Amino acid sequence: MIAYFTHVVCLECGHEFAADIMAAACPRCHSGWLDARYDYAAVADVWREGLPARDGSLWRYHELLPIRTPDPEISLHEGYTPLIRLYQYERIYNHPHLYIKDERQGPTSSFKDRQAAMAVTAMKQAGITECVLASTGNAAAAYAAYCARAGIKLWLFLTSLVPQEKMREAALYGAEVVRVSGTYDETKHVAAEFAKRRGIHLDRGAKAIPGKESMKTLGFEIAEQLGLAFNGRGWRAPDWYIQAVSGGIGPLGVWKAFQELYAMGLIDHLPKLGVVQASGCAPMVTAFYAHQAKATPVVPKTLITVLATGDPGFSYDLLYAAVQQTGGTMLAVDDGDTFAAMRHIASKAGLSVEPATAVAFAGLEKMLTNGTIQPGETVVVNCSGHTFPAESHVLGDQYLLNLDVADDTTGKIEGLSAALGQLDEQVTTIVVVDDNPNDRRLIRRLLRAYKNYRVFEAKDGADALRLIHEQKPDLIVTDLTMPEMDGFSLLEHLKANPVTASIPVVVVSAKSINTEDRDILNQFSDSVWTKGNYETRELVDHIVTALGDTPLEITRRRPNEIPVDAKIAPRTAVIIDDVEADRRLVRRYLISSGEFSVSEADCGRDGLKLIYELKPDLVVLDLTLPDMDGLSLLQTLQREESLKHIPVIIYSSRILREEECRQFGVTVDNFIEKSTVNREIFMESIHELLV
Repeated sequence: MIAYFTHVVCLECGHEFAADIMAAACPRCHSGWLDARYDYAAVADVWREGLPARDGSLWRYHELLPIRTPDPEISLHEGYTPLIRLYQYERIYNHPHLYIKDERQGPTSSFKDRQAAMAVTAMKQAGITECVLASTGNAAAAYAAYCARAGIKLWLFLTSLVPQEKMREAALYGAEVVRVSGTYDETKHVAAEFAKRRGIHLDRGAKAIPGKESMKTLGFEIAEQLGLAFNGRGWRAPDWYIQAVSGGIGPLGVWKAFQELYAMGLIDHLPKLGVVQASGCAPMVTAFYAHQAKATPVVPKTLITVLATGDPGFSYDLLYAAVQQTGGTMLAVDDGDTFAAMRHIASKAGLSVEPATAVAFAGLEKMLTNGTIQPGETVVVNCSGHTFPAESHVLGDQYLLNLDVADDTTGKIEGLSAALGQLDEQVTTIVVVDDNPNDRRLIRRLLRAYKNYRVFEAKDGADALRLIHEQKPDLIVTDLTMPEMDGFSLLEHLKANPVTASIPVVVVSAKSINTEDRDILNQFSDSVWTKGNYETRELVDHIVTALGDTPLEITRRRPNEIPVDAKIAPRTAVIIDDVEADRRLVRRYLISSGEFSVSEADCGRDGLKLIYELKPDLVVLDLTLPDMDGLSLLQTLQREESLKHIPVIIYSSRILREEECRQFGVTVDNFIEKSTVNREIFMESIHELLV
């Protein structure tokens, strides 16, 4: 095929150099803002009458893309989404030719599928096997899906404001999700530092060539689809292109598409850009109305988390110039207007859209009302996406990693270093293999008491091989005597595979070891421990050392409460019940298990005081209390960041209504009716909740 991709231009200094889709920085000024250029005269001859016979995907425009053909192992037939006319809106505002570009119909239901498809294909071609990405939501799901197709491990850094549904969706695709307690701009910085420390490829979004070039296809499709709608062929530009903006990659790519079509003589004018931001995070709009060519960063204060980029950087410079060139505009809309627009577009046009799209529609409504859009002007709005939740029970309890960034400016560097150190610990993964669930859980508890490692369990060798392939652990702890595939066979499989051969393996087993066994274990494992015949701290210290870490004092919730030489870290339980006999029964169950120290309260206020003081591992809560309703206490825990993760067993005679269960997240797993309880049921429920 003819290579139309001719060279790369630095958008900041203008330096030109050879075509390279993976170019990271300008060789002259080191700017990361690069732009691909093509043989436009040759492409114009090919595109003159449109491209009606081509495949309906973004790859139909391959002459002006840095990658000519899709990878069939990666592509999900992304792009060429419908251009839908908004007849109801046209009647309401007495304005014909209002359209949406319905990006909800992409593979992961957002326009970021285009970016992910191009970027991941480029990574695959470059031999990249691991990638880091910071995102506010939509890109997370898109990259996770395409990286899964490509076999590329993805590390996703998301702010804590990103909805859990989006985090679960990304995790469902197999991405490593890191939740950062900080702004999106801090999250990007942390992600970049993480990638640098580990030598992993960092996706650079709008700066990188694949990202912006992929978004051009939105503009190409709009022009081609309008050409078909108005003329039956050819190309036609709208008068307005409107999109809600966070980092700006969408409108930057679309604007470039229209510039290229105009330069090739395929359209007769450039559209005006309508750049819309949420008023709680509108640095571009503020700078625009101040007639500033550069934006001042802000701290986001909006519920529209996918648009919460406080520092747009050079994106604003480029968009400001584009808006100035054609007489477009930038505007901000309140969150309230956004949610009203979301209801409006659903009830009047039958479109369920995400909040970011609703921001664009709120902007459209404002522009139609105040006369910014003139009568007869054709308008296209980017309906950027609509995502769907992944059910939490599908993923288990370890799909999310947490990272707190220090918020005091005096200790920012130290805080970042400490946070990344915490993350290194959290991303360390261990697989424990044993057919005895109690033995598996004991090892898991021991490790989690000392370190914030992620610990996964497998019930036999075959189950372990599947899990090891998925999780790529840093260390394996295995028993020897198991059904289906025993520990010896597992070791042979691991050492025979170059991918797993270097993973350290610690054997913990009750099996009697003969000379032949010992020879095999000396060859294939790092150490052998006999069940019931080791000091737990010694085993943990050995595992920590094998992982290359320094053994520490117990680092979990209560670092000073558990003695260093403790064999098993005790758990703390708080019982809140005004019936003494019921408290006594629960206390007896917990104490006799040998796993808990117990504190009691006979009213809600005293119970809350104990919870704040002890930060317990478990709360057993009656719903009928003398001073406050148990559900109110539960709601208080759920609102407190430091308390909401504490497991709660509801132990009550009161039967909850279905809507109460939904509201307070109560399920059969954490509700025990007093009249049906016995020790076995009670302890089984607790173990299921705590594992």
